Parts: sequence; structure tokens; C-alpha cells
Amino acid sequence: MRHFLDELKASDPDDFAAVIAGLAKLRHRQYHREPLSKALGDGLFELRHVGKLNTRVLWFFVKYRRIVAVHGIRNKGRTIPARDIHTARERMRDWQERTKS
Repeated sequence: MRHFLDELKASDPDDFAAVIAGLAKLRHRQYHREPLSKALGDGLFELRHVGKLNTRVLWFFVKYRRIVAVHGIRNKGRTIPARDIHTARERMRDWQERTKS
């Protein structure tokens, strides 16, 4: 995820700023719906930013309402490719397994 954000910052600073602002807004419950955010099922959500390319950050909630961003993509389409959703779910499961108490 850090690599994705670093590349976004270098290639498109305006979209990077919008994504960071969107992530900050997710602290507030009223932003947990469209157009900023959308539930993908099984606890996974997407942060959406529309620009020249659609920028999406896939994330989930953990204890104490913390948000963990697990995958980022940019594409021209309106849908998220299945392989990217699969990658995000795998990373979410991995994170949950590694942080079990």
C-alpha cells in the first residue's frame, strides 16, 4: 500500500492529495457511504476518487474503529477487477491472522 501511495504522489500529486483527504474523512461515520466510500462485502470497503483515472483504496475496519488500507488501484473502468478484490481480501485475512490476540 505504501508503494502505491508513493507512486501516486510522484505521478499525480493532486489525486494523491484527494486520496489522503478521503482517508482522513473516513474517521467520520457520515463519509462511510457513496460517493466517497462503498461497501464491497465481507467487511471490505473501497475509498473512491474519480479523476483522469479512477483511484480506489480498498480498506477494512479493525478494533476501536481503526481503518487498515490494504490495496490501491487506478483504472479507467467503473468496476474493480476481481483479481484486485481477491488481493485485498487475501491481505485483509493475512492482517487479521497476524494480529489475533
